[in-house]
Amino acid sequence: MKILNIGGYSWDIGGPPKIIYDHAVEQIKLGAEVTILTPITEGQKLYALPEGAKIVVCKRHWLAKFWAEFSPELFFWIKKHGKEYDVIHIHGLWHFAGLAPYLAGVKTPKCVTIHGLLDRWALANGYWKKKLFGVLFQKSVLDKTELIQINNLDEQNDLQNFLGHAHPNVKIIPNGMNIRNFEKLPEKGTFKEKYNIPKDKKLILFLSRINIKKGLDLLLPAFKTIIGKRSDCILVLAGPDDGYLSETERFIETESLQKSIKLVGMLVGEDKLAAFADADIFVLPSHSEGFSIATLEALVTGIPSLLSDRVGFGESIRESNAAHLVELNSESIVNGLTKMLDDEKYCELLANNGKALVKEKYDIELVAKNLFEEFKKIAK
Repeated sequence: MKILNIGGYSWDIGGPPKIIYDHAVEQIKLGAEVTILTPITEGQKLYALPEGAKIVVCKRHWLAKFWAEFSPELFFWIKKHGKEYDVIHIHGLWHFAGLAPYLAGVKTPKCVTIHGLLDRWALANGYWKKKLFGVLFQKSVLDKTELIQINNLDEQNDLQNFLGHAHPNVKIIPNGMNIRNFEKLPEKGTFKEKYNIPKDKKLILFLSRINIKKGLDLLLPAFKTIIGKRSDCILVLAGPDDGYLSETERFIETESLQKSIKLVGMLVGEDKLAAFADADIFVLPSHSEGFSIATLEALVTGIPSLLSDRVGFGESIRESNAAHLVELNSESIVNGLTKMLDDEKYCELLANNGKALVKEKYDIELVAKNLFEEFKKIAK
């Protein structure tokens, strides 16, 4: 089977490149030929390429500032080569790259992965633009799509509300991760030493893009309250800027929290593993997520986690008592962090449950095989 993935594939855009990478690795093991087609802007760093996969990079046009991922080069490539594939897998909504196969008249069966882009928070961001785009293109495109992959029942409801009816072929297949990549962590203390964090401080780790939708508008004032009552912890914010870094820096400076909140930028490879090894609590009170890979990574490494139920698999977390779930307000975060900082047995319970949940339900080998089987059903 020949599979073409279409979507952003650079280090700075969060989870989708990681999802594409992990699925491609497993699909190649299953005998597929995998190509990744991505628009790129000068200066962006491409994500790692799976061994055996091909990548086609097309330049974004300057009009991409008005229509995300706009690239005439990509359009003409897909028009010429799209018919050579058995399945085209489109990641995300609203962008030109995902619409290009339809505009080009490519008849190859298609799968669209929503990535959480139809929930209320996501739709409210650029509401009128998305409303117009939905009427003109996105609804009809989804209706024509042979397979829609979603992560959970919330996404199923969001999809039906958006379309106004049920799509005939929707499959709930959650994102997964390669748990074997997290079995061996660097020596404890490595991250704290590198970033000059006192050994006796409990490390609260936020690892995601620096974007307001990740709940930083709630986390920052909550941590200010925490640090006003105790001095035994530090908050590390790890991730690339995605529109909220200036506001975050301003808050830290205005509230004189430079010694209590540390910005370390995006962490990858051994640095990220070292952060997981040293973290006492992982925190992600997101307003909106498709399916948080960072949360899976934190849980499988055994970090007790404080999360909102919007991370993409909140119901599974609640049923398994795999993390401390908070409401989307600062008071709930303060109460949750206080309990976790003070109750080691509670944190140990969450850590054990979280690790077990990921191993049972979200191993990439299982998840990727399930999606591959659905591809075989729609392949030309």
